[in-house]
Amino acid sequence: MTENQKFIRSVVRGVGGYLPACVLTNDDLSKRVDTSDEWIQQRTGIKERHIAADGETTSMLGEKAARAALANAGLTPSDIDLVIVATSTPDYTFPSTATQIQAMLGMTHGVAFDLQAVCSGFVFAIATADKFLRSGSHKRALVIGAETFSRIVDWTDRTTCVLFGDGAGAVVLEASEGVGDTTDRGVLTTHLRSDGRHRSKLHVDGGPSATQTVGHLRMEGKEVFRFAVGMVTDVVNDAFAATGLTATDLDWFVPHQANRRIIDMSASKLGIAPEKVIVTVHLHGNTSAASIPLALSAGVADGRIKAGDLVMLEAVGGGFTWGAALVRW
Repeated sequence: MTENQKFIRSVVRGVGGYLPACVLTNDDLSKRVDTSDEWIQQRTGIKERHIAADGETTSMLGEKAARAALANAGLTPSDIDLVIVATSTPDYTFPSTATQIQAMLGMTHGVAFDLQAVCSGFVFAIATADKFLRSGSHKRALVIGAETFSRIVDWTDRTTCVLFGDGAGAVVLEASEGVGDTTDRGVLTTHLRSDGRHRSKLHVDGGPSATQTVGHLRMEGKEVFRFAVGMVTDVVNDAFAATGLTATDLDWFVPHQANRRIIDMSASKLGIAPEKVIVTVHLHGNTSAASIPLALSAGVADGRIKAGDLVMLEAVGGGFTWGAALVRW
């Protein structure tokens, strides 16, 4: 890069989250299905999850998270020209949830669209927004992960209904000039993967074209666990290789919040110290694409994540999809 060339980074300007008011504890669930607080916590680390109220849609959750992120950034909807919503539980088959949130925010400009990569969706959306901002086509992006998985969970299946919750999180990214090295604030590198051979291991058994139904979530838990721990660390290592950084350089590891055992084993495999891992799964359950921005929001709110910190995001989702993003806060 010559002296006159500009290097654009996608810098995090703000973050926010929203959780529905209704809290469903493990003891509450034990009244619905044959399970117990001890059984759930031992296997997943989850204590409770939030459930959207009747009539409370994914776009409503996403709008509240978006407004929180804008307030944290000191910006308004008029400052945004790109809205990307990662979700597997849209309000409608179409139009997109992103356009619904765009309208709720009073935006009549810019572009808004959904992205579907299940639990990896937020990392995929960060990577996509980064490409838009670095290209120069857009200036500021709202990247939102929003889910109402309670609408697709089979509440008679104790192996899956205990895992999931509803919520939304958002970040505001802004194109900003950097110097082009790892001291820059913003998204330093992103790495995405997918392998469609694994559909049967984690999927929803419905859809407009296949069954003309919404369907329910189905999962082969042991297979998902094995894959999540055994294979997805490649994208994190790719991020380290691309930047020359290592696990010891990280200030925070913010993985997808699916299962405490997966989080702990993945961090251990990567050589990331336990005190650097931000965990919210015990309070939120698995909120799919919303889990990472909700964890980021919690980490910023309590003062752990600060300007200049090096933060690794990582997720795996149905498909399978998986990805990592390394961000200088």
